Amino acid sequence: MTGFSGFPPRTRVTPVPTLFLSDLLPRIEDLAELKATLQFLRLRAQRRGYPLFVAYRELAADRAAASDGLPEGLEAAVRRGTLLHLPLEVKGKREDLYFLNTESDRYAVARIQAGELPLGRIVAGTPVEPRKDIPTIFALYEKNIGLLTPMVADELKEADQLYPAAWIEDAFREAVELNKRSWRYIARILERWAREGRSGKPGRDSQSRQDPNYYFKGKYAHLIKR
Repeated sequence: MTGFSGFPPRTRVTPVPTLFLSDLLPRIEDLAELKATLQFLRLRAQRRGYPLFVAYRELAADRAAASDGLPEGLEAAVRRGTLLHLPLEVKGKREDLYFLNTESDRYAVARIQAGELPLGRIVAGTPVEPRKDIPTIFALYEKNIGLLTPMVADELKEADQLYPAAWIEDAFREAVELNKRSWRYIARILERWAREGRSGKPGRDSQSRQDPNYYFKGKYAHLIKR
């Protein structure tokens, strides 16, 4: 066994989902699957942009990730449901992409399969699952604010469970009409309605419509950035 001298100062940290440690890790008996999953998480954490994925060629080219049993390990992780596998044809070459099996990544895969994210052509013979209903809040965000990111997707999912659908649609509409296109602003509208109730016509907060700076005033103003 080769000794280890310890971690240096300011060691980079890779975020690992808590559910993986508590639920999946005790079930994984295959070392190749464990290595492939952990290296996938490491490379995914280094990526920027949307959607977040790791290509097989990246794993194979990475010295820490590339090891005997990488294909088998990835296949086992896909069978278990930890990862999602999407083979594409990019510029005439096959590209195998792997995603984390989260709601936001499932949404991204569905959009790629539907041709809404033009990353490449679906490889012939690849089963394409019927697109499941996507929470309306996701569509509202992408239509009115921008591309969905995993971090925002988690916040949207939580809001979708907390607030009525009509409130969410009205909060997005109000933010757009006031030219305050940010999820932070919309979330504050919903939080205020939940705390203090709604006033004015259904689907509107009449006070905020009279004064565009309404949410930047008062006791909760410090919570909101312009």
